[in-house]
Amino acid sequence: MELKFPILVVNFKNYPESQGRRGIELAKKIEKAALETGKSVAVAPPTSILMKVVEEVQIPVFAQHADPVEASATTGYIPVEAIKEAGAIGSIINHSEHKVKKEHIEAVIKKLRSYNLYSLTCAEDPKEASEIATLEPDIIAIEPPELIGTGISVSKAKPEVITNGVNAVMSINKKIKVLAGAGISYYEDVKKALELGAQGVLVASAIVKAKDPYAKTLEFLKAFP
Repeated sequence: MELKFPILVVNFKNYPESQGRRGIELAKKIEKAALETGKSVAVAPPTSILMKVVEEVQIPVFAQHADPVEASATTGYIPVEAIKEAGAIGSIINHSEHKVKKEHIEAVIKKLRSYNLYSLTCAEDPKEASEIATLEPDIIAIEPPELIGTGISVSKAKPEVITNGVNAVMSINKKIKVLAGAGISYYEDVKKALELGAQGVLVASAIVKAKDPYAKTLEFLKAFP
């Protein structure tokens, strides 16, 4: 499945609202908004329901994490082969809540590429984004960790992080797509992020914990051209 940009990626994390049947219904509500608007939306549900979400929705599905291990005698890891078998289109790597070493990032990016899967690698700031860009992921999401889950949008509080991050990545590899994330909560936050050069946003609690996830997804997508 080919991704289209700009894109809204919704990370379900491991919130209570994203577990089991609740997570599947959440994915369907987000999908409904995506199909009605024709905008590009992807979701990243917990590993426990990854395959089920893939089976239930038509929109792209990412894994939340992947490990640089083979599908073999390894316990508690998530090999790229498992993500491929589940039908996901790729994986998030190096989220601020699951930081990994550069060697891990590089190995997973290469493994995902070998299976024609997308790598969505997170960076805390323009410096880390620049370092990760040399590893040639498909997407880099820049998320200042101190703003994640605060409701204080990076596009308002630290707009320079987006512009500097986009410029840093583009100076290394213009093919890499750059997303903005952390604290994005309203239509204006998404619109500003796109104006600053981001090619999409990575969000979580604003949609996952919303009283009406469908309506909140629609609100965000109104900012897309």
